[in-house]
Amino acid sequence: MSLQARPHGVQLAVDDSLLGTLALGLLEAENVQLEALPPTFEEERDRTVQRLIGSYAGRQPTDIPGVAEARSLFHKLDLDPTKTRPSSEALLRRVLQGKGLPRVNPAVDVCNLCSLEHQIPLGLYDRDQIRGNVRVRVGREGEGYPGIRKQRVNLSGRLLLADEDGPFGAPTSDSLRSAVTGETRNLVVVLFCPVDRAGQSLSAALEHIAGLLTGYCAASVLAVRVAQ
Repeated sequence: MSLQARPHGVQLAVDDSLLGTLALGLLEAENVQLEALPPTFEEERDRTVQRLIGSYAGRQPTDIPGVAEARSLFHKLDLDPTKTRPSSEALLRRVLQGKGLPRVNPAVDVCNLCSLEHQIPLGLYDRDQIRGNVRVRVGREGEGYPGIRKQRVNLSGRLLLADEDGPFGAPTSDSLRSAVTGETRNLVVVLFCPVDRAGQSLSAALEHIAGLLTGYCAASVLAVRVAQ
């Protein structure tokens, strides 16, 4: 399976071993302005957080829509989602513990909100740090990278994104190499979605991200694609 964006944009190729298990969403945007988010974003974020707390506080994670499906995806890849959590579930657990969403920078904050609300793991990357085409595959023995706010992220046997320079992203923890910083102007967002949620849920999440990046970060969205 391959997922092609605009000409000269990012192209994702997926290993055959993942077919029928994983659906992907891809969004590319340019000319992102990473200035302070306005109060309207904070209001939207707070409404979402309070709604989730009111609906799911005290419930088992597997009783929360989206969490069980993401865990099932990890199980199919022989990963224990209670030890290596999908990033979307990690955000939800943080919120339900009363810690709120972390504040990193506007693009990251926007994507975290979408991942939290839709419960789909995603990765956000600086497009200019990605070299050539991207392959979605399972990590080989010994593979890993320096992570964001972490030392080394072990990728052996784990779902990952790799470009010509090697692995740079995963639905659990992304690399320092491709991290979005205050200097980033061009973005790539990849959503890792279980195939049984790929229809309306994946498209809705991509549309939500596109709308927030456009509205709050003045981004020009160049491509939005779904493949499974």
